[in-house]
Amino acid sequence: MSGVSRRNFLGAGWSAASAARVFGANERIRLGVIGTGGRGRYLIERANDAGGIEWVALCDVYDVRRDKAEALIGKKLDKYADYRYVVDRPDIDAVIVATWDHVHAKITVDCCRAGKDVFVEKPMTLHPMEGHEIVRAAREHSRIIQVGTQQRSMPHFEEARERFFASGRIGRVTMVRTIWNGNRAYRNQAPPPGMEVKPAGLDWELCQGDLPKLPWNPKRYFNHYVYWDYSTNAQVGGLFVHHVDVVHWYLNLHAPLACVAIGGIYLEPEDRDTADNFNAILEYPGKINVTFEANVTDMIQKESADIIFMGEGGRLRIFRYGYEFLPAGHDKTGEAIRSGPSPDLHVARWLECVRTRKKANCDEIEGHYSAMACHIANIAYKENRRVTWQEEWDV
Repeated sequence: MSGVSRRNFLGAGWSAASAARVFGANERIRLGVIGTGGRGRYLIERANDAGGIEWVALCDVYDVRRDKAEALIGKKLDKYADYRYVVDRPDIDAVIVATWDHVHAKITVDCCRAGKDVFVEKPMTLHPMEGHEIVRAAREHSRIIQVGTQQRSMPHFEEARERFFASGRIGRVTMVRTIWNGNRAYRNQAPPPGMEVKPAGLDWELCQGDLPKLPWNPKRYFNHYVYWDYSTNAQVGGLFVHHVDVVHWYLNLHAPLACVAIGGIYLEPEDRDTADNFNAILEYPGKINVTFEANVTDMIQKESADIIFMGEGGRLRIFRYGYEFLPAGHDKTGEAIRSGPSPDLHVARWLECVRTRKKANCDEIEGHYSAMACHIANIAYKENRRVTWQEEWDV
């Protein structure tokens, strides 16, 4: 545990020395990353693309993943299994959090209290009231938080918002369909061979956080998405959160009024918790319904993910492939406006806000409500009832 003394780590409180730092024109932002699996390494690449940074330390419960991240960065770094060593370092300005869902909130709050800005992967929370803790910590410590629903920083999403919503061209929207089918990553997959015995360099107890400690289970580690303990339901908190965040952004929405949902585990093997087939309908103020469908039965990738805004002035289909707009009164051969996919600038936008102290484009408030749309859908599914919005969920 180089770079941090045991006394500091076990001390009464974390230093917020970086909170007062003002960046010069050419001064690099000193970064740490917590969670260096596939997503964490992707975000490292996006930070490298943005530039103006200096990597200081990284953390993951598995030494193999720590080493892969260090190789990607291309220089020797301090590496830790326990995230608190990264949080405790006064020489880190900001942290990327790409862990499992169940520790997003705790790590984000700890980083804020230590004077560090945060990029936290979606969904921001695992439980409804965790958003309040993050908002409070961000405000009390004047932190910049960016939540990882990256569509908000993709130029073709920004272009379509201006072109059809800010202009009013799409007209009144009363229904939005969201679809994400065929995502192989969210089906229960067998772990790699040889993992029946836990690797010596993997700290399974740290991985479970504050949850009751279960014995090593390679299925839980290599596909945590399919267990309620660690995720907000693979199909909902992993996928729908991206869609509903765009809906909130485009239509200036936050809290739904109510939700109904159905689904289940329809495919073998069945030794998991969360649904592989899922349908939900959310009702929003202004007489707007938002639907979601997801399954892992149809493995055809073409047109497997979409957001479809149905307005009086036309229909907009948009996702990462680009977008298409059909004016009202036209069929499939009518007018179509298309744009190809565009770069993911979400980390770059966050780093810019770290420098300028301007609010991020998907801050803790937006992150809370996008996660809450997922939570209310999961509650409706688990309890098999129509769930109405509770005032206590507002921040």
